Amino acid sequence: MPIPTSFPVLRAGLVFMAVVALGWGALVLLLQPSSDRDWVPEQARMPIATMAGGELRLANVRNARYRSTTDFDLHWEARDYRLDDVESAWFIVEPFADWRGPAHTFVSFGFRDGRHLAISAEVRKEVGETYSPLAGLFRQYELMLVLGDERDLIGLRAAHRRDPVHLYRLRATPTQARALLVALLEKANALAERPAFYNTLSANCTTTIVDAVDALAPGTIPMSWRTRLPGYSDDLAFDLGLIDTDLPRDGYREAHRIDGLAREAEAASLEGKAYSATIRSRWAGSTTSSASR
Repeated sequence: MPIPTSFPVLRAGLVFMAVVALGWGALVLLLQPSSDRDWVPEQARMPIATMAGGELRLANVRNARYRSTTDFDLHWEARDYRLDDVESAWFIVEPFADWRGPAHTFVSFGFRDGRHLAISAEVRKEVGETYSPLAGLFRQYELMLVLGDERDLIGLRAAHRRDPVHLYRLRATPTQARALLVALLEKANALAERPAFYNTLSANCTTTIVDAVDALAPGTIPMSWRTRLPGYSDDLAFDLGLIDTDLPRDGYREAHRIDGLAREAEAASLEGKAYSATIRSRWAGSTTSSASR
């Protein structure tokens, strides 16, 4: 049986595509992260943390006032805290797609005086740049940690993007919460000094938190597809007993949805401690939370 003459053509085409793919892959590997780009204004400043003798001083804490997702007044603040005043750690999940997998996750830390500090690992976008999960696999974005007021980081997502937002208190002692905060601040300082690439699967919003936890307590969070699809990360945290709730698995997510409360707080122009207290008001005085006992 004669071999069709199209086979050599097909083979040559496959060889050509393989060469192109290898060449493109080599170029991607040659890319280097940079701190010197034309960044969008809301990500133009990298936060810096100074920790000494239990005192914490933060530079470039973002506290924007949003009228919409594209219209806002930026405020960059310097803030002082005492590390011994850290009382709690909170996990936030923002699903943003028609199916559950895609989501943004970040954490917030509560202090004895009622203040909260949110920390979010994000793609650091250039002016005119949009996020693509596919591009995020190929060294197209730098990674940054945004330190911000809860009204900024939660309010942007709940009140202006109109996304669902779930807020969970983590089952962590003050000592554990403080250690996680310090680990993330050290990561922020490292990125300010030496930029690194974001990666959709291995260096994203959720894996940054997981890596910090794993460095403090190896094996606490096992490798899982649910950290690669962050919309399921709260289920993983629930199954591992990391979320401080006595609610059943089929009811805990809806009970911890707070975007409605966040919109009410935004409409009332609440700020700071009042904002943070309002988005947690459904649990005020609750006895179902072991961390509040």
